[in-house]
Amino acid sequence: MPTRQGSADDADHNGMRTSSTEQIDSAKVAGRASAKAAVAAAPVQDGTLTTPPDLTAAAFFDVDNTMMMGASLFHFARGLAARKFFNAGDLAGFAWQQLKFRIGGRENPQDIQASREQALSFVAGRSVEELVNLSEEIYDELMADRIWAGTRALAQMHLDAGQRVWLVTATPVELASIIARRLGLTGALGTVSESEDGIYTGRLVGEMLHGRAKAHAVRAIAASEGLDLRRCTAYSDSANDIPMLSVVGTAVAVNPDQRLREIARAREWEIRDFRTGRKAVRIGLNSVLGAGAAAGAVAAGMAYRRRDRS
Repeated sequence: MPTRQGSADDADHNGMRTSSTEQIDSAKVAGRASAKAAVAAAPVQDGTLTTPPDLTAAAFFDVDNTMMMGASLFHFARGLAARKFFNAGDLAGFAWQQLKFRIGGRENPQDIQASREQALSFVAGRSVEELVNLSEEIYDELMADRIWAGTRALAQMHLDAGQRVWLVTATPVELASIIARRLGLTGALGTVSESEDGIYTGRLVGEMLHGRAKAHAVRAIAASEGLDLRRCTAYSDSANDIPMLSVVGTAVAVNPDQRLREIARAREWEIRDFRTGRKAVRIGLNSVLGAGAAAGAVAAGMAYRRRDRS
């Protein structure tokens, strides 16, 4: 019998089943699946900790432009392009389309839904093991030197206090887990792709871990791990993460975009900015380009393989 990992049914820890008349919210499905995968992948504590564990408090860090300079999925796409998963022309063309959407702000619900459904379908038919191995290589090549020292220090502060530290990101959970492990963190909540017998089906479990899906993931892992969300802290650069920042007791805006900066000031959230002058402007632009190109790269990979197979 084939084994299936990360199905929508598996994601609901209450055992609830979807049907034509009873639809589980896709953001909740994504959040629960991410929490389940994160707990399964997190290393077991060996009992040699020098700091007494704080069992009810934890910290949650966004990745893109919070823990890492730029978009992790874009760096991953660059690594895939270098390995001929798709070509530079496809990457540039789709990146431009996504950039227009981001600057114009005119994405409609149909566009967003299509993007979610296609976001990780470029791995369809490939093995989970292959993606994990590629993620290890690409992290070393393109991401290791892009970690914000200031944010890494904040994460270490929580670890030193005996608290668990989780990354929360829309990037694939396999890649997110590698980033967390390399940084010495507890684990990662990321986008979960469905697989059967170790092979990706090309479908997401729920949707990408973005916006309110991140908040659902944080709630799910808090319930699983016995955390008191009032004692937890969340860090992000983006107003898209306000749902996640709002479910914890302490919210911190790190390298914030303009909207998040305004909201943080209005709500009296702490603001940490590790950028300076021209560097901040350059990274801000790269954030827009990177996120657009990342979504475009996924679609480009699909188009490239369809041409190659025709």
